[in-house]
Amino acid sequence: QVQLVESGGGLVQAGGSLRLSCAASGRTFSTYAMGWFRQAPGKEREFVAAINWRASSTRYADSVKGRFTISRDNAKNTVSLQMNSLKFEDTAVYYCAADLNYLELRAGVRAEVDYWGKGTLVTVSS
Repeated sequence: QVQLVESGGGLVQAGGSLRLSCAASGRTFSTYAMGWFRQAPGKEREFVAAINWRASSTRYADSVKGRFTISRDNAKNTVSLQMNSLKFEDTAVYYCAADLNYLELRAGVRAEVDYWGKGTLVTVSS
């Protein structure tokens, strides 16, 4: 069993920045690919970013490419999402995700994600 806990959400003005963090425990964190999904009110959960266990590969949704950066620190069992140039459309609950299959995770197949965090809310004002 892997437990994921997100933090760093909050209220930010459009054009601003925010950094989300996800702390993992319970299993060998370094063997998992990690990612972020988000879900706005009334919408389906969507893929945001993913990173493999070696941190040698990343993938981003087109909507956030160039603005968001995913990173991980296996020694600290954490994964982060640096969000810059935030837009109102980025408002959502952001979920940390863990999956042994990186290809599966980067494809954004929600039903196949092994573990989910409970989410952290990001609200962008305009």
